[in-house]
Amino acid sequence: MAGRIRDEDIAEVREKARIEEVVSDYVTLRNAGGGSRKGLCPFHDEKSPSFHVTPSRGFFHCFGCQEGGDVIAFLQKIDGLGFVEAVERLAEKYDVPLRREDGDAPQRPSGPQRGRLVEAHKVAQEFYAEQLGTPGDALTARQFLGSRGFDQAAAEHFGVGFAPRDGEALHRHLRGRGFSLEEVTVAGLVAVGRSPYDKFRGRLLWPIRDASGDTIGFGARRIFDDDRIEAKYLNTSDTPIYKKSTVLYGLDLARREIARSSQAVVVEGYTDVMACHLAGVGTAVATCGTAFGDDHARVLRRFLHDHEEFRGEVIFTFDGDAAGQKAALRAFGGDQNFVSQTYVAVEPSGKDPCDLRLADGDAAVRELVARRVPLYRFVLGNVLERYDLDRADGRVDALREAARLVSSVRDRSKVDAFAREIAGMVGVDVEDARAEVRRAVNRGPAPARGRQEAPRDAAPAAPAEQAAPRRALPPLDDPRFAIERETLKLVLQHPGAVGRTAADVGPDDFTHPTYRAVWEAVAASGGPAQGAVDPAWVSRVSQAAAAAASTPESAGAVSALAVEPLRTLREPDATYVSTHVHRLLELTAQRRIADVKSRLQRTNPVEQAADYNRMFGELVALEQHRRTLREQVVGPA
Repeated sequence: MAGRIRDEDIAEVREKARIEEVVSDYVTLRNAGGGSRKGLCPFHDEKSPSFHVTPSRGFFHCFGCQEGGDVIAFLQKIDGLGFVEAVERLAEKYDVPLRREDGDAPQRPSGPQRGRLVEAHKVAQEFYAEQLGTPGDALTARQFLGSRGFDQAAAEHFGVGFAPRDGEALHRHLRGRGFSLEEVTVAGLVAVGRSPYDKFRGRLLWPIRDASGDTIGFGARRIFDDDRIEAKYLNTSDTPIYKKSTVLYGLDLARREIARSSQAVVVEGYTDVMACHLAGVGTAVATCGTAFGDDHARVLRRFLHDHEEFRGEVIFTFDGDAAGQKAALRAFGGDQNFVSQTYVAVEPSGKDPCDLRLADGDAAVRELVARRVPLYRFVLGNVLERYDLDRADGRVDALREAARLVSSVRDRSKVDAFAREIAGMVGVDVEDARAEVRRAVNRGPAPARGRQEAPRDAAPAAPAEQAAPRRALPPLDDPRFAIERETLKLVLQHPGAVGRTAADVGPDDFTHPTYRAVWEAVAASGGPAQGAVDPAWVSRVSQAAAAAASTPESAGAVSALAVEPLRTLREPDATYVSTHVHRLLELTAQRRIADVKSRLQRTNPVEQAADYNRMFGELVALEQHRRTLREQVVGPA
């Protein structure tokens, strides 16, 4: 059985897999200065970007949630992969051959590997696309596309295909390409009843791709009247590589234009995405068989670069019917997921973008998006149009319902603006609108009752429940540890510049336990001299830190120190390095001096003359050592 991947091959993967390229498949990155790039963290929800990537060192770190690491760690965290699987996936993408050592086999997750599932979908997509051009049943699929205004070039651009009505055609094809039954069933391409059969049969198919362009699922439309499945659309069920709550159709094609323009257009179907892109609205995406939800918003925000410092816009297109209005209300409920301005684009006659393009051409689709109106105004307008605002009682009822809607807004800073908008739309005084909104807020759900007291005869809490929590460590950015932090940044980011200057530095020079653990990981990795010749230096230190189970915070600190800019705007020279290293050593000397002075004060010079004289000599030597270090920091007096 194959053994572990050789270290030199893993190092080559880290070197060739540019971290900024890999991360950009999931996050829109912008220049942050100092050779760093930043964006919204994909691992937690945030409105201001705290996720930094430093390409020169191949590391990322989020200063919000403290996730960090190298390109392999990023892929592990973002896609839930094991170490070996992440290495294999990057090696395949960047054409790095992996050699195995004899011995223990690598640990693999149970079930098919992600790469096999993605490859099965790639083969399936190519098969379906080829079937679209065949005679016979596929003609109906081509006619449907033609009736919607899509030619062969459009079908090829979006990868549209046709699933043969023969219920085993794809399975036979995949089996011939070496895929096991487990792989194709876990992928959601084949199901098993009395015998294996294709999941999609006799339908027009759209490949659903992740942001990097890998096909991970399919959407299938009913085109034959005798299709025994009545549902107009079938979509891939959730699999290890496909989660419908986080997938947006067309994102692979739209992501760069979304990042460039800071605009996203959310439409309702696959053909609407096609119509928008072909009409020149290259920011269109759609959900896949589910309503637009919080997880979709989080995915979209990462590519919008949607944060407090830079606001884009999200435009929803809805049908003008009751279902469309209901969808608008749902979108309004999730409006606070975005810092971006949210809008609605609705064609007056109720046409969706595909129908509009077919009837009135590409310019009409662009005009639809350009005529967008604010989402809150559209939703409030739908509420208010149900009332006769010419009547006093109609205005009262309209105000109450609009106030209830506004009271549900989580972002309280928007409530007053919405109240003023209600006042103008209903035709009432602004103060009356504000008062009604306040009443609606107060009528909200009652707060949860407090925890009841335990019965008097209840057993006492177990010792583990009574134990005091571990004493919190000081913040890593506490000014008291500034020299320790800057010195470690130099060691990690510029080990060659540090070189032998830090030869006298040891663990006792770091007073923060986490920084001490980081230095111990540096020493365990060979010290700065080793870092100067090791392209995987930061990764090696991070691994050493992670291996020290007693200090779990240290691995995160390594990634933070590796990407945080130095306090100098220039490349650190020997003077800058010497200043920090010798200041660090000087602070250690000062602590030792204070300790010796304290012991001297507690020592009787007559009764303990030998100890007193020894400590006094030690104090004199320490003072001389401190003065020498001070001169190296600021120069001789």
